[in-house]
Amino acid sequence: MSKFKEKFAKENALDTSFHLTLLLKGLFDLGEVITGIGLLFLTPGRLNNLIEWVVGSEISEVPQDWIVSRLVAFGHSFSISSQQFAAFYSLSHGAIKLVFIMLLWKKKLWAYPLSVLLFLGFVVYQLYRFSFTHSVMLLFLTMIDVLMIVLTILEYRKMKASWT
Repeated sequence: MSKFKEKFAKENALDTSFHLTLLLKGLFDLGEVITGIGLLFLTPGRLNNLIEWVVGSEISEVPQDWIVSRLVAFGHSFSISSQQFAAFYSLSHGAIKLVFIMLLWKKKLWAYPLSVLLFLGFVVYQLYRFSFTHSVMLLFLTMIDVLMIVLTILEYRKMKASWT
C-alpha cells in the first residue's frame, strides 16, 4: 500500500472514530438531560414506590438477593438533597457536553481546546467523586471522557494542520 493510501486510511479511521464517539457521547448526554429532568419529579417516596413495584415479590421470596437488597438500600438512602444534586448534575453535565459536542460536530476550531479543558474538568471531578462513591458508572463516564479528550486532540491537530 502506498504512503498516501496508508495516511488516508489512518485519517479516515480517526475521523470515523471521532464522529462515532461524538454521536454516542451525544446520545448518552441527551439521555443524561432526560434523566435529569426525570429526577426533578422523582421524590424519595416515588422512588421507593417504584422500587417496591419493580422488586415486589422478590423481597419476600429471596430477601438476601444482592440486587434487590441494593435497590432497597438505595431507595432508603435517597433523600431530597441527593435528588436535587443528581438532577442538577445530570442536567448541567449533559447540557454542557451536548453544546460542546454540537460545536465539535460543526468543526468550530476554537471549540476543540475548550472541549478538552471541559472534558478534563469533568474527568477530575468524576475521579474526585469516585474517591468517595467507588461507583463503576463514574469510572465508565471517566473512560469515555478520556477517550473523547484523546480523539478531540487528534482531530484538532489534523484540522489545524489542514488549515495551514
